[in-house]
Amino acid sequence: MTDKIEPVVAPAGDALVDEVVERLMDSSDASGAALLGDGGLLTEITRAVLERALEAEMSEHLGYEKHDPAGRGSGNSRNGTSPKTVLTDVGAVTVAVPRDRNGDFEPRLVPRNARRLAGFNERILSLYARGMSVRDIRSHLAQIYGVEVSADLISKVTDAVVDELAAW
Repeated sequence: MTDKIEPVVAPAGDALVDEVVERLMDSSDASGAALLGDGGLLTEITRAVLERALEAEMSEHLGYEKHDPAGRGSGNSRNGTSPKTVLTDVGAVTVAVPRDRNGDFEPRLVPRNARRLAGFNERILSLYARGMSVRDIRSHLAQIYGVEVSADLISKVTDAVVDELAAW
């Protein structure tokens, strides 16, 4: 009795991630940009991912998307951003944290007074590389960051991040 070894086929998501990473590295090489440090490739991707996620959190908090006419007269709206520097696995990253007019928006991904996001990059990469379901991602965020997030928020965040990576 012989064991037949089946070839491992990567999910379509892995191929997309590989393609995006390859394009990013080519672009970085061509422009001479550093991988790490201020203005580095990983720093900028981390900043962009965090900001997209924070915007998605704000949309969930307010109940409407940015520039949506449904927000007019709602009693609360976006009120610009505040810069915040957080330490990630790629170093210090300054993000624009959105504010609301009522001042009651409490970001879950980058909580108030939090200055360190331990293991953030590995978590983000694992979400995409493994093709996790919304339930898995939700569980993962609860386990790692101790926050409960809705399935809708996860979908918005991952959609925004996929668009950002494709744009890179």
